[in-house]
Amino acid sequence: MSTVEAGLELPALTVTLRRDDLVRYAGASGDFNPIHWSDRMAAALGLPGVIAHGMLTMASAARVVTDWIEDPADLVEYGVRFTKPVVVPDDDQGVTVTFSATVDKVADGLAEIDITALAGEQKVLGRARATVRVR
Repeated sequence: MSTVEAGLELPALTVTLRRDDLVRYAGASGDFNPIHWSDRMAAALGLPGVIAHGMLTMASAARVVTDWIEDPADLVEYGVRFTKPVVVPDDDQGVTVTFSATVDKVADGLAEIDITALAGEQKVLGRARATVRVR
């Protein structure tokens, strides 16, 4: 990692989520809520369609930071607010989510990073922020 200063933009990360990704994530996480695999159940709850697991979206967003830092153990704090669901269509294309991040502040060996997540044009995470150790 080169010199880190406020305003530094991290390399963006684009992730495509398909229904089969949701099935694999459900198996790994144990979250088999039908809103993550059944259009009928999602619609019954007023959702626009099957949605990705929030923790899957959150973990994918963290990658924009962990892919950038040399040691993932340097991620010392991370949090997000979910603002919109990530709707995953039942087709081969899925949904593309683009994550970008900018260093907001550097002090005392820590960098605070703001993360943006866009599914299409829609911002799906609110205050998404990570704190990492910098040397």
